Amino acid sequence: MEKENIAVGLDIGTTKIVAMIGKKNEYGKLEILGVGKSKSLGVKRGVVDNITQTIQSIQQAVQEAEEKSGYKIKDVVVGIAGQHIRSIQHSDYISRNNPEEVIGDKDIDMLINQVHKLAMLPGEEIIHVLPQEFKIDGQSEIKEPIGMCGGRLESSFHVVVGQASSIRNVGRCIQSTGIDLAGLTLEPLASADAVLSQEEKEAGVALIDIGGGTTDLAIFKDGIIRHTAVIPFGGNVITEDIKEGCSIIEKQAELLKTRFGSAWPGENRDNEIVSIPGLRGRDPKEISLKNLSKIIHARVVEIIEQVFVEIKAYGHEDPRRKLIAGIVLTGGGAQLNHIKQLVEYITGMDTRIGYPNEHLAGNSNEEISSPLYATAVGLVMNSIQSGKQSAIKIEVEIPEKPVYRAPVRQEVIEEKPIYIEEEVVAEAKQVQQVFTPPESTETKIRRSFFDKYVEKIKDFLENAE
Repeated sequence: MEKENIAVGLDIGTTKIVAMIGKKNEYGKLEILGVGKSKSLGVKRGVVDNITQTIQSIQQAVQEAEEKSGYKIKDVVVGIAGQHIRSIQHSDYISRNNPEEVIGDKDIDMLINQVHKLAMLPGEEIIHVLPQEFKIDGQSEIKEPIGMCGGRLESSFHVVVGQASSIRNVGRCIQSTGIDLAGLTLEPLASADAVLSQEEKEAGVALIDIGGGTTDLAIFKDGIIRHTAVIPFGGNVITEDIKEGCSIIEKQAELLKTRFGSAWPGENRDNEIVSIPGLRGRDPKEISLKNLSKIIHARVVEIIEQVFVEIKAYGHEDPRRKLIAGIVLTGGGAQLNHIKQLVEYITGMDTRIGYPNEHLAGNSNEEISSPLYATAVGLVMNSIQSGKQSAIKIEVEIPEKPVYRAPVRQEVIEEKPIYIEEEVVAEAKQVQQVFTPPESTETKIRRSFFDKYVEKIKDFLENAE
């Protein structure tokens, strides 16, 4: 019997931490076995700023996922983002000793390892080295060099770099919970695996993942990652603006944003008002939905414009780099009403909302298909590709049900005939008399009348003879 490949992804976000356990079914789709979710207390804009609180949040999410799935987590693939992430383009080459020998995986690994030795800025560390296009002996635009021959193997690379201290803090939090760190994946790359099709990557597409603390961008063209960026603004900034603009607490501001918020102010009328309960017996506060939408609109426009600057920096206006598939929005911020229309208005590009349901099994929970879980689904898919067994089945010993057995009497009782003596009968009669209730006066009168009537009948019968 083939061993199950159980994979685990851990999404450490600014507002939430999600632990997801899954496996591939017989149809090649991702079957989610368990999901654990907790509020993220020690992360700010994708960076851990409180180790203790982050560990507690991770433990809570992991424990919930284990209880729902029945599996014990051994190691996880973790998503990483934050304002410290940056990307660079780099080209490098190797010279092969035998040009007649076929190029194999070891040659590609040698070239990638050479890029890993690049000198970075102080405190920085390379997270990903992603090959783009290869060149063999001057022949360019080669996507798959394995199996070809040549003396000089060259490639352009997309290199993702982050702060070493932030990366190590994430690793410390994972290991403090008793779980091994199987790998790190840039969150927009994980989200892209979950919501983008291969056709979109070929045609050219920009993935915008609007999270709680950051907005991540990943651009694909010709099936290759071309550009990544992290904007240090997300849904939390919108909530903060609502909190300050409406003079309410953060919890109420988040509720207003998710239930009544819209990125397009023209959709609300002036007389649409929502009432917020007052604090500690104070009068309720009335808030205009039109003003609420104006606050949200201003901040969302700022975020989208910064993302669009990155898209134009890639060279979207160049016909050779044109993103035919447009923009795909995902993440929790993509659930904001009318954000799709606003993005289309600002960028002039076709836009859709990205859901991870394309890779999920048909019986998956509807909540998991939300853009909110796109990164977590992508991390599980990344963990499956590693081929490691990231969780083991929890063996629960079921106690044997007790069987009732009647007690066995050891002594043997001899059966003897029972003789009722006359004295015993006499005593029983006395006891019966003692316990007979006394007759009432009415009963005595009736008995006396009855006795006299019987005597008269007897006398009549005797005289008649």
